Amino acid sequence: MEVKGLTWLGTRTRKFEGTTRFFRDTLGLRAEHEEPDFVVFRLSNGDKVEVFGPGDRDHTHFETGPVVGFLVGDVEEARARLEAAGISFIGPVQSSEDGGTWSQFVGPDGNVYELTGERRQT
Repeated sequence: MEVKGLTWLGTRTRKFEGTTRFFRDTLGLRAEHEEPDFVVFRLSNGDKVEVFGPGDRDHTHFETGPVVGFLVGDVEEARARLEAAGISFIGPVQSSEDGGTWSQFVGPDGNVYELTGERRQT
């Protein structure tokens, strides 16, 4: 397994409005998708920052702080290697319409991390 980079950051916060203003207005990130309690920011290199507000129920396991996605070539293969090393995963491998895949796990420090697969280029 080769970790190629950090490609995704997700954070759940009670201070949703202030956090989204910080990413948009202070850091200058472009909001690609917005809905109540969920905003996706896209960086110029294609990486994403996703902010989840208190009403989001799909990411309640994001309790320890921001979750970082490690870019790997094959999420299934990387997950199998980590499971063989005793790492526990949260749910099955997920996928999106653009061909992206991801799988979240709990690291030895108790923090949540993610394996992130490459998206198809559009």
